[in-house]
Amino acid sequence: MSNSFHFGDSVTQHGDHNIGIIKNQAPVDPKAALRELVTAVQQLREQVPAEDREVLDESLEAIGDGSEASPSALRRALRNISGVASLVRAGAPVVESVRRILDSLNS
Repeated sequence: MSNSFHFGDSVTQHGDHNIGIIKNQAPVDPKAALRELVTAVQQLREQVPAEDREVLDESLEAIGDGSEASPSALRRALRNISGVASLVRAGAPVVESVRRILDSLNS
């Protein structure tokens, strides 16, 4: 098997026996990315303790629809969400959603 990585590729691997890399070169639609994040966080909520659910809820409230949050408040909320998600195995989709949003902010 041959792996082909290119400069700038970002690869996150969870678990064993992974094959292939999904490459998405399309620009991220911020509104779609935010909707994806909200959906992923709602699914994650049920799998974390009450204290972490509170952090997730406060962070989603701070983000709102993304248009009213200042860049620093948005980044802080995204970091908080990613922090909670990184503590549980089921949090990988949330971490990936946060990464896509942060990438879109940096471009």
